[in-house]
Amino acid sequence: MAPRTTPDRLTEAQWMRQFRELAQTLGWTFYHPWLSRFSPRGFPDCVICRPPRLIFAELKTDTGRLTPDQERWIEMLRACGQEAYVWRPRDWDDIVRTLHGGR
Repeated sequence: MAPRTTPDRLTEAQWMRQFRELAQTLGWTFYHPWLSRFSPRGFPDCVICRPPRLIFAELKTDTGRLTPDQERWIEMLRACGQEAYVWRPRDWDDIVRTLHGGR
């Protein structure tokens, strides 16, 4: 599965849409809050579920930076044994592999 748009030209909205389409195509249930500004700061952009797995994903463009709150959430989720990732368009092959079943 190849990305639809070249990674260096994706907006955040395009990247989120492309990731959502991939996840749903592979049988994952996708959650992203409609207005994240009402959510706790730093909580990952989306949560996807395909039992027995639950994944938290912060999606950034290839040039986007994590805030300290985002870093803290990712670290805390990982410390709790959760799958938590920061994914960028350049990670496409790893994302496909992870969503197919490998970590």
